[in-house]
Amino acid sequence: MITDLKEKVRACAAVLADSRAINTTIIDLTAMGSWTDYFIVASATSSTHMRGLWRNLEEYTDQQDLAPLRKPSLVEDDDWCLIDFGDFLVHIMSDAAREFYDLESLWHEGVIERVEAKNPAEQA
Repeated sequence: MITDLKEKVRACAAVLADSRAINTTIIDLTAMGSWTDYFIVASATSSTHMRGLWRNLEEYTDQQDLAPLRKPSLVEDDDWCLIDFGDFLVHIMSDAAREFYDLESLWHEGVIERVEAKNPAEQA
């Protein structure tokens, strides 16, 4: 089991990237004295894709004994799935919601790290 927070965040982001999330990003907020340490932001192509990404992340975090403070309940047309793990938040968003809220620009003082899928050739 992973114990380092940054490694937990990177592992969760990798699960999303490997599950075909679009443009998976980690925003490190630790230097900002924020109410949370990290954001993971990823885009989904549809509400079905969003639910699948959440399901894959949930399976992984269950295996790691990492429980969200509250589990989201997604409906058909949701544009944003927010999962709060306390020390980090996961935002799975539609392209439209991601463009509108633009979390990377809003939290521009944080350090942004892009996360790529481990086997991008298999993603095609």
